Amino acid sequence: MLALGVDIGGTRTKLVLLRDGEVQAQAVTSSYVLPTAADLTAAIAAAAEGWALATSGVAAVGLCLPGLVEQAADGPRLRLSVNLPALVGVPLVALLQRALSVPAGFPLHTFSDARAAATDFVALRGDALPGRTLALSLGTGVGAAVLDDGVFLGITSDGASSGHIGQMDVSVSADRGRIPVGRDGGAGSLEAYIGAPALRAWYGPDLQAILPRLTVDEPPVAALVRAIRICHAIYRPQHVALLGGIGLGLRHLGPSLHQSVSDRLTSLARPGWSLLFADDELHAARGAARLAARAGRLAR
Repeated sequence: MLALGVDIGGTRTKLVLLRDGEVQAQAVTSSYVLPTAADLTAAIAAAAEGWALATSGVAAVGLCLPGLVEQAADGPRLRLSVNLPALVGVPLVALLQRALSVPAGFPLHTFSDARAAATDFVALRGDALPGRTLALSLGTGVGAAVLDDGVFLGITSDGASSGHIGQMDVSVSADRGRIPVGRDGGAGSLEAYIGAPALRAWYGPDLQAILPRLTVDEPPVAALVRAIRICHAIYRPQHVALLGGIGLGLRHLGPSLHQSVSDRLTSLARPGWSLLFADDELHAARGAARLAARAGRLAR
């Protein structure tokens, strides 16, 4: 089955074409900031230009969106998105048709980027990653997904989320004036500390230069440590994976981050838990394609 995965992020969109689980093509758009629907359409079209993409053969499309999704008569739309507000209410099926020339009536399945990324990360490791995995997707926003032997754990009323970990209050200062506020208005949230806009506010615009210099003593990483410690008490994972561009950029902190989380950690935490990091920034796009292909097979 030929499946397309599209991960619309807050600063870039990633696209992956899978045939029976094997990557046929992949692309990443140029960076953008608060784009309009027209800007995003043009960016996706430019990224996919030159693909040998037989769009008529695409059997399923998986789409990751940064925000709350609602189903309209013409397909999914964003109901709320603090990182891409100009996309709220935009017919996404029509946007993808314009950007990628996919035919009308193609099956579109929407997933959170956190779920899609976690799905791909675990799938790539197969039997090497048994039990419960908590995957934190760290990018423009912060999301989380829990998988039990590859099976998604949904705990919200719609079953679409394992919990909004990015909005959890992990304040690391007693001084209210020093507690950052996220774009959604939540003070002290993990996203307000370690989402890409937060890191740029803390340290400057160049994330590629910022991330290698971070230490476990910096407030954003201290907030991340607190979040992981809380998640050990709530979810009791065997594995914690840090995904997304920021997760990828924190690989150098692996041993010290694991040590900081483990220091006097609750006895509820599973002994021997592992801390893992993203392979690249395409986990969500690949995972969206995997999940769409799975949904397409079930619908037959």
